Amino acid sequence: MTPQPNPQVGAAVKAADRAHVFHSWSAQELIDPLAVAGAEGSYFWDYDGNRYLDFSSGLVYTNIGYQHPKVVAAIQEQAATMTTFAPAFAIEARSEAARLIAERTPGDLDKIFFTNGGADAVEHALRMARLHTGRPKVLSAYRSYHGGTQQAVNVTGDPRRWANDTGTAGVVRFWAPFLYRTRFYAETQEQECARALEHLEATIQFEGPSTIAAIILETVPGTAGIMLPPPGYLAGVRALCDKYGIVFVLDEVMAGFGRTGTWFAADLYDVTPDLMTFAKGVNSGYVPLGGVAISAAIAETFAKRPYPGGLTYSGHPLACAAAVATINVMEEEGIVAHAAKLGSEVIEPGLRELAERHPSVGEVRGTGMFWALDLVRDRETREPLVPYNAAGEANAPMAAFAAAAKGQGLWPFVNMNRTHVVPPLNITEAEAKEGLAALDTALAAADAHVA
Repeated sequence: MTPQPNPQVGAAVKAADRAHVFHSWSAQELIDPLAVAGAEGSYFWDYDGNRYLDFSSGLVYTNIGYQHPKVVAAIQEQAATMTTFAPAFAIEARSEAARLIAERTPGDLDKIFFTNGGADAVEHALRMARLHTGRPKVLSAYRSYHGGTQQAVNVTGDPRRWANDTGTAGVVRFWAPFLYRTRFYAETQEQECARALEHLEATIQFEGPSTIAAIILETVPGTAGIMLPPPGYLAGVRALCDKYGIVFVLDEVMAGFGRTGTWFAADLYDVTPDLMTFAKGVNSGYVPLGGVAISAAIAETFAKRPYPGGLTYSGHPLACAAAVATINVMEEEGIVAHAAKLGSEVIEPGLRELAERHPSVGEVRGTGMFWALDLVRDRETREPLVPYNAAGEANAPMAAFAAAAKGQGLWPFVNMNRTHVVPPLNITEAEAKEGLAALDTALAAADAHVA
């Protein structure tokens, strides 16, 4: 795993990228992508020989780290046996992946519709909800991210939606609970929960319950800030959905497959949705795969009525073989339990110690291997370190923090005024402490901007 510098190759890779690759979410002439030479476990490295501990897990999906030998071997074996086959057929890798996923989803979510990723899983979940209910509207939270395809980005709450928002997608947004930046003038989690549920029910009533097909929530919002819902909130949403005949959709694309120290974040709250989306950690992102886990009632809607949707690569054998191997590896190596234990015994106390030393840390929140540091200019007022959706000079404090982290050999996940601590679930205790030490040094760059 020792990086071997080869700057000449790195320069060629960078030149080809800049000449031909069009990058997502970016102004093409203002970015400078790192040329990556290799990755293994919790680390990756560039062509100059610099090695980084990945506290972002790629885009929060390499849940078992890079290049796990058993998953690599499973992909190679599947490629030698059957590289691909159309989705209308029964294929061993596809059937086994569906079985293993269904065994772990809550309640009766026993039917699995495979997609190529999380965004199209959301697309199909909402289509199923609308067809099942015959209703047009979807309710979603402002602090959310559900994907970059047309419907998924329209139900997203963050600013990436703005340039893509048609205003006619049948989406109504509401405020979900978040006590640290409460919209309900709450002083306790109990107040925040009760007032958020009251607000949601009022939204349902004023929009017209008979027009609402689904409420979609990330069980634990990811990119939006890793805000764990207060006790009772998700159960309250479930009750409202039952009361008004609305489909409850939980988005577990980021939070699922061990990220929260349980197979699914829904397990933390003992709640079963009608539809659950997944992707990312299902096979650690080794081959693109996502899906929708479907309840018996919604599956029955399409028992004798064709479901009008599909994908050419639905349940791709290579992706499904990677999922089977990943789930088996997670079981054999106790990775979910490890994530819970390391999160509670190392990551959480380490982050809380950092908060005591660094005035820029306003709040520490999370669970398992799913944590966020909310960085502020002033702890008393909770003014964010940078404004909402900051760019350019306005974002300089966060840019300085990110640069400082990379200078310490730590690759951070940075979004708005937060840094997220989301390493691979099988990171070792020594690696976790290495990352916390690097964060400790890097946070001095954020502290320099505290009022």
